[in-house]
Amino acid sequence: MNFNGKNILVVGGSSGIGLSLVKFLHENNAVVYVISRSENVDLPQGVKHLQVDVTGELGPVTEFLPEQLHGLVYSVGSINLKPFNRLSADDFVSDYRINVLGAVQIIQQSLKQLKKAAGASIVLISSVAAKTGLPYHASISAAKGGVEGLALALAAELAVQQIRVNVVAPSLTDTPMAQNLLSTPEKREASAKRHPLGKYGQPEDISQAIAFLLSENSGWVTGQVIGIDGGMGKLKTA
Repeated sequence: MNFNGKNILVVGGSSGIGLSLVKFLHENNAVVYVISRSENVDLPQGVKHLQVDVTGELGPVTEFLPEQLHGLVYSVGSINLKPFNRLSADDFVSDYRINVLGAVQIIQQSLKQLKKAAGASIVLISSVAAKTGLPYHASISAAKGGVEGLALALAAELAVQQIRVNVVAPSLTDTPMAQNLLSTPEKREASAKRHPLGKYGQPEDISQAIAFLLSENSGWVTGQVIGIDGGMGKLKTA
């Protein structure tokens, strides 16, 4: 995949899956723009960074963006796992604001630049929990279901402008956000065994799929939710 001369915005690109994607895009000659709450010293030299919280004021985003934007990835999320009776209304609102409204506002801010690219790609990140019932996931499952619904509606609305919209839906991936779920050898072993392929995900497993959806190789793919989950979302092997 060659991204030579392509302008790609990665929101949440300073950690985990987003950082893995930024490094790959940079290695493949993309001009990468990153928006995140904090800067990371691991960002490759030359990557353009804007420090902004997507749940706050997004005014600076307009001036930060290039005239054309060939790809946009919203790699911001949350892991808020609690028994249902311990989830407050604020928990549901917070997860929705981070996962759905943040994506909505960023896409709205970037739409003019995406249209000018004459063939842009938007990729959002959901979760295996949006379609697979998992205990303690009520709030995040509801929010990620919203992400998938948003993507399908946008894919239909923006197709006439040659803007593709797709979703990747990972299972548990070894990122800083998931560190509490993988904090001991016992937790890692148990997490791996829950997946038909016998392992949990690595950031590169997800970022490679996102890169494909950003690339011209996927030029006839839109409105899809692609599970990158070690088989967890579709397979029962025991």
